[in-house]
Amino acid sequence: MRSSKAQILSRVHAIPSIRFCDQTLTSVSGLVLFQLLFERLDLKKKLRHTFKHLSSRGDFKFSELFLVLVVHILLGYRKLSDIEYYKDDPIVARVLGLRRLPDGSTLSRRLRGADMQAVAEHQTMNRNLVLDRLVAENIKRITMDFDGSVCSTRRYAEGTAVGFNRKRKGERSYYPLLCTVAQTSQIFDALPRSGNVHDSNGSLEFIRACVVATQSALPGAAIENRFDSAFFSENTVLLMNELKTKFTISVPFERLTELKGHIESRQRWHRLDDTWSCFEIVWKPKKWAKPVRFLFLRQKSNRRPKGPVQLDMFEPKNIEYSYKVIITNKTESAGEVMLFHHGRGSQEGIIGEAKSLAMMDYIPTRSWAGNLIYMQASIMAHNLTRELQMQTKERIRENGMTRPALWLFEKLDTVRNRLVRRAGRLHTPNGKLTLTMSENKAVQRDFERVMAGLAMAA
Repeated sequence: MRSSKAQILSRVHAIPSIRFCDQTLTSVSGLVLFQLLFERLDLKKKLRHTFKHLSSRGDFKFSELFLVLVVHILLGYRKLSDIEYYKDDPIVARVLGLRRLPDGSTLSRRLRGADMQAVAEHQTMNRNLVLDRLVAENIKRITMDFDGSVCSTRRYAEGTAVGFNRKRKGERSYYPLLCTVAQTSQIFDALPRSGNVHDSNGSLEFIRACVVATQSALPGAAIENRFDSAFFSENTVLLMNELKTKFTISVPFERLTELKGHIESRQRWHRLDDTWSCFEIVWKPKKWAKPVRFLFLRQKSNRRPKGPVQLDMFEPKNIEYSYKVIITNKTESAGEVMLFHHGRGSQEGIIGEAKSLAMMDYIPTRSWAGNLIYMQASIMAHNLTRELQMQTKERIRENGMTRPALWLFEKLDTVRNRLVRRAGRLHTPNGKLTLTMSENKAVQRDFERVMAGLAMAA
């Protein structure tokens, strides 16, 4: 039934006066859902154990300050000084277990006092949280992607250097190497590096540590790895075979000129679909000890005419091809290997979300260890958002050829807007602590679903 204009329109002209007073009001009611998650994971106890070696100078323990950083990022704030805009929020204080929050200068000062042991301890804790979820879900096939990502700064910070930077040429940066898990869309670990190193710098030891930790926690699982051309080397192949893991690696044409000859001399290509065709050989570059399976791929596309466009329905289409080569020890068909390798594009989405929404690209201090601790807080905020959804949603996918995430994840900003950023009032009717929010069917439905899921996970 249609509504009348009188039922829809309101003639409002007066602007209300504004008054500020002390109220038990909150603008982030949905943070209580993360409070439940923190309790399920026993997160505060784990953080206290992780940072127990750091001295408790001042009013706050370092574990408390780290959790402040995680919540700060979950709420969508970037600069440390932005804590002034919510430090009187009663829900934030309750979630953190604090009567008052530190100010931005305290956070900055204590970050500068962090050390590399704190970074290493938290890396271990983060890996264990991701592995706990993989064990709980009994995932039999785990896909780990490795890639570097630039984190730029316009000022000097310890450990930064000028290196390859596509978007901000000439700026100082860090260049961490990230390992992500495709099935849970989480960041497994990060290798901190200066901005002037090659993508493969220090990668072998880091890859070994990530794979061995996963194999130890899930001895029956099959581990797969995907790499871009920066990791192409015989040492990477030897490491993968030593660890008994399956892999695919993009091959750089500029380093193996023989590849062009193989493509030019090839007469018959096997069709994979309307766009892709392929052939494969078992071959080894010079100075390599053993041959490897090389998969040559050709993509067909329509070439744009350079001259004026003629409206002629019989004008022939010009076809051009682009080529890529993959090496692998997988035994599946060429089409399945291609789809598997192309699935590594999902890692770019994970890293992009962590940088833009979990502030992983922000460099808050001049201290190397302090900036790494902030990056660890960003990684934890990203992973906790995934963990919240995995504990409260059903898996909707299986391990497909491209290895998509097994859950349909919402981005961090969607979780913020739909659940976290809800106005509410904290009060105690009849002596019972109650958080009251404005009635909204969609919000109520999502809250009840998440709280029921967390209760079942307990």
